[in-house]
Amino acid sequence: MLTLMDLDAAVTSARASFVAAHPEAATWSDRARRVQPGGNTRSVLHVDPFPIRVDRAEGKHLWDLDGHRYVDLLGNYTAGLLGHSPEPVLAAARAALESGWSLGAVHENEVRLAELIVERFPSLDQVRFTNSGTEANMMALAVATHHTGRRKVVVFRNGYHGGVLTFGAEPSPVTVPHDWVLCDFNDLDSVSAAFAEHGVEIAAVLVEPMQGSGGCIPGTPAFLAGLRSLCDDHGALLVFDEVMTSRFSTGGAQQLLGVQPDMTTLGKYLAGGLTFGAFGGRADVMANFDPAAGGTLAHAGTFNNNVASMAAGVAALTEVLSPELLDEVHARGERLRVRLNEAFAAAGLPMCATGVGSLMNVHGTAGPVGTAADLADQDDRLRELFYFHCLANGYYIARRGLIALSIEITDDDIDQFLDVVGSFGTDD
Repeated sequence: MLTLMDLDAAVTSARASFVAAHPEAATWSDRARRVQPGGNTRSVLHVDPFPIRVDRAEGKHLWDLDGHRYVDLLGNYTAGLLGHSPEPVLAAARAALESGWSLGAVHENEVRLAELIVERFPSLDQVRFTNSGTEANMMALAVATHHTGRRKVVVFRNGYHGGVLTFGAEPSPVTVPHDWVLCDFNDLDSVSAAFAEHGVEIAAVLVEPMQGSGGCIPGTPAFLAGLRSLCDDHGALLVFDEVMTSRFSTGGAQQLLGVQPDMTTLGKYLAGGLTFGAFGGRADVMANFDPAAGGTLAHAGTFNNNVASMAAGVAALTEVLSPELLDEVHARGERLRVRLNEAFAAAGLPMCATGVGSLMNVHGTAGPVGTAADLADQDDRLRELFYFHCLANGYYIARRGLIALSIEITDDDIDQFLDVVGSFGTDD
């Protein structure tokens, strides 16, 4: 049985076992470090001593170069909601590529996809496409500051809105230099104080309905509704970053919450797993991009309407992601999170899982977790051991504890994974 006194030795042993089982990954990681700083080009994939190196993927499975097969419970950090290579999406992307893939022109599928997305999200009168959620959030803030004529943007500690929009206690060194006002997530008083001090200068509040990268910490309904009221009272725009949370229902987290933002940013799975981002909102705000309406803003991007992503998005939304299917995977995730917490409690482990629906994060603390401050004293060794335990038993999750279910995951997969969870600490 694992005890807290044994954690350092257990981590050392788990790393050694991982290295011994992954010689090909070690070789490729050595090669990668010679030509890529950190051995990768996406920092979240960094893992000590090195990550697994995937050879191929199909359905719900990944195979690595060392011959191990994993049930993929990470779903490319939420982008892989549809699993690997869903046939309707693959067929649509192939057909689009066969007709030419670097057109430098507008085409039909971008209109079809825009119509589908506007139909799904009532807060969107109009939408524009980008290559990522990062770009979507940057463009949303650009139009928000332009539309309001203000410069300050309220964001939240522990928030993540893309590679150059990252916040801990302070903005990351790579974060773009907006005039940020940092507040505490799920603390409406801190936002009220910010508006009391800066109200006439605040252009927008940018918020995740659930802080995703920050540990799957849901915003409370009262907090998010309170942000809506504060923005209304002070003439600021409320921007929901639903790059992750739009999977919670056909109309995203905002539909479940009954809170309608002025702008919404999207990304990840909505193009079936291909490169994608989008931002949109009220017609009067989006008119800033419309020359016929007097708009003066430009929005560039060579691949914003790339044929593969547009075709894949149309297929995903018309042939795969029905409301019933989204409800099913959401409910499956709710059941898993409850059972994970029951398993940790039954084993006497100071661990918990937070999240909503098919997105959740395992933490090295018994909780409760309502803000980033509640994670300050968690034992990260427990998360590392849990990660290696899952890998050794054929389940792929994020090193930080993130789990993002795809539609390929079944109740049987969940039951078998919970058996693996139940053995954590008994054989590590």
